[in-house]
Amino acid sequence: MSDNIWGYQPTTGHTAGTDLTGRTVEATDGGIGKVDKHSDDVNSAYLIVDTDVWIFGEHVLLSAGTVKTVDQAERKIHVGLTKKQIKDSPEFDKDKHVGDAGHHEQVGGYYQTH
Repeated sequence: MSDNIWGYQPTTGHTAGTDLTGRTVEATDGGIGKVDKHSDDVNSAYLIVDTDVWIFGEHVLLSAGTVKTVDQAERKIHVGLTKKQIKDSPEFDKDKHVGDAGHHEQVGGYYQTH
């Protein structure tokens, strides 16, 4: 995983300011949902993914450091995690946790070990 878990790596193909909303997100073993919201903030970049029926309509927070590639042509984002790793990540409530530094620390710690 990336040294800066909250930043996009230059090799991802993502350009800051590009709208990622609605793009399909692919784990290493299949699709997990679509980007509901994202941030390009320095040291706080993330994706909020609507998992639809995969995790019963839940949302997950993925730090930008989990992104491996952004395929502009296919409108897909590939992350370096399995579905199970994502499903087992800290619970996320987008109405409660967006901008919550403590939650970011918890999520960042989880992704750095996976």
